[in-house]
Amino acid sequence: MHSSITAAYLTRYRSLAAASEAAPAVLLPLTGAQRRFLITRRRDPRGRTDVVPLFFAFPRGTVDLPRLRRAALRLAGRHPALRGEFTVLRGTPVLRLGEPSVEVAHVPVDRAVDPAAGPAAPPEPGQPDGPARSALRRALLDWPADGPVLRLLLAAAPDDEEELLAVALDHAACDEQSLGLVTEGLSAAYAEDDGAPGAAGLTVPAEAVEAYRAAVEGQLAAEANAAGAAAQAHWAARLGALGDPPRGERPAGAAWSTGTAVERLPAVTGAARGGVFPALLDAVAAAAHHLDGGGERVLALGYPWGGRPADAAPVLGCFLNTLVHPAPPGPPRDLDALGADWWDDLDHADTPYDEVVRAARSAGASWSGALDGLLTFEDLHRRPPLLLAGAAGREVHLAGRPLAAPLAVSASHGEDLLVRLAWDRERYPGAAAEAAFATLLATLRRHLGAPV
Repeated sequence: MHSSITAAYLTRYRSLAAASEAAPAVLLPLTGAQRRFLITRRRDPRGRTDVVPLFFAFPRGTVDLPRLRRAALRLAGRHPALRGEFTVLRGTPVLRLGEPSVEVAHVPVDRAVDPAAGPAAPPEPGQPDGPARSALRRALLDWPADGPVLRLLLAAAPDDEEELLAVALDHAACDEQSLGLVTEGLSAAYAEDDGAPGAAGLTVPAEAVEAYRAAVEGQLAAEANAAGAAAQAHWAARLGALGDPPRGERPAGAAWSTGTAVERLPAVTGAARGGVFPALLDAVAAAAHHLDGGGERVLALGYPWGGRPADAAPVLGCFLNTLVHPAPPGPPRDLDALGADWWDDLDHADTPYDEVVRAARSAGASWSGALDGLLTFEDLHRRPPLLLAGAAGREVHLAGRPLAAPLAVSASHGEDLLVRLAWDRERYPGAAAEAAFATLLATLRRHLGAPV
């Protein structure tokens, strides 16, 4: 008889919460994605936190750090995920409420080249480059193991005309919708600031705690319902051919020395927008097989998907799931057939990742759950801008972020389609990665009908 991982977690959490009712701290449950981030962090020898950063360029002198700090405290007063810590108690991952988990700081800028970051990646057109970028990159790589959950870091070299603001969150506290809540909430709190010390951030209303609890428990109910026999059968059939690379070729962990390639393509409009994500899946598969050396292995590509329950309050948290796309070797796939498979997968998007891995193994897959590549996709029209004192931050992108897989592709769809490939430089030579990126772009243009 199948035993649900989610049901087992809920049993442990409820027992722990009941035992701690007399304690001053409030313990809140975590979604499957939040638990995975926390457990992965504890298993990492370096204790590194999986971080989601956004970077914004403002005219120099725009950002008032004391005012931004007060705005951040007000934001923390509305969202339990920005309070306390994500931790493990008696083997059970929880959110333990406490003080606001927020840092707002100016990052000193050293003009010296950052040796840990390796050769600087060429900047995108109009993107700031130089010592401020290196300073922010170093600060984010040095994220403390015990928090904070939200860090707002400002950097500028003496002769820069713009200052760079990093808005970075522990991934356990955010997904795509949460990022929009943060930019919107910070903008509103900054505009409302009256110079008071931010008392709204010192306590969190009971209704905000209950809204978070209800949203997470709704997500957990969806995950438990999605772990039944039908989901197990679907993922077993889809992923039974997956396999890890030979032992000597397996990545040892997160990639910390990374390279980046960037290309901007025309935005896709009208009905064709529905084909962008399946086209990206096939393009990433082509690039991954190029780097894999043209072998016969079926590769595992992961992509975040999903959202909070339809009736959930707009709370910060990580309600997404990582879906797995099997990528066999061969020529580009028919987009209609690939899209049909993708839609079938989305019908089982709430199945927790660990259940998916278990299903694959039950079908004979020699797969540990490690991913050969990652794809993230963001529709920029859905995220509110960050507005500080009437100035809209211009979003920029920094190279050199750690990777959870040997290669990662991110695509941002707004006024154009920005495609970025990042790769593990210790595993793949730059020339091979550039050739793989060319393969990716050619596949993507073929599917979308763009000029080659």
